[in-house]
Amino acid sequence: MIRMSKLTDYAIVLLAHLARSGGTMTAQDLASRSKVPLPTVSKLCKELSKAGIVVSHRGRHGGYGLARPAEQISVAQIVEALEGPIALTECAQPGTQSCGIEATCLAKASWDPVSRAIHGALQNLPLSAIAPSRAPAEPAESAPITIGAHAS
Repeated sequence: MIRMSKLTDYAIVLLAHLARSGGTMTAQDLASRSKVPLPTVSKLCKELSKAGIVVSHRGRHGGYGLARPAEQISVAQIVEALEGPIALTECAQPGTQSCGIEATCLAKASWDPVSRAIHGALQNLPLSAIAPSRAPAEPAESAPITIGAHAS
């Protein structure tokens, strides 16, 4: 099964909250809103800060904020910051050593385009698409419908 780690999933959730807030949030606020444990929030914010995805603000009104607009942060950048290069197989990662059977491997050529397609899809998916600036509108309440009886 192909899946990202739970930590990467949590990071995307935290970044979605930051994008929605439009400003700075403390680690405690992020933990409270996202229900991600505070130690995990702190760890992820440090990693995302090292990667240049979030910025840390010190002081009384400190916390974390997005380093750039959500439209300019791709899901690929988030995944790569926490998990490394996006590749379906070990040998499809840039700069990796051959695995020992690369010279006779019939599958490698097939996996390269798949890895590129996955990377491209995630690169073209901005954080803003995951965290729209407004919550979806709730459907309007409709009047109750009475079946089989006449209104008086």
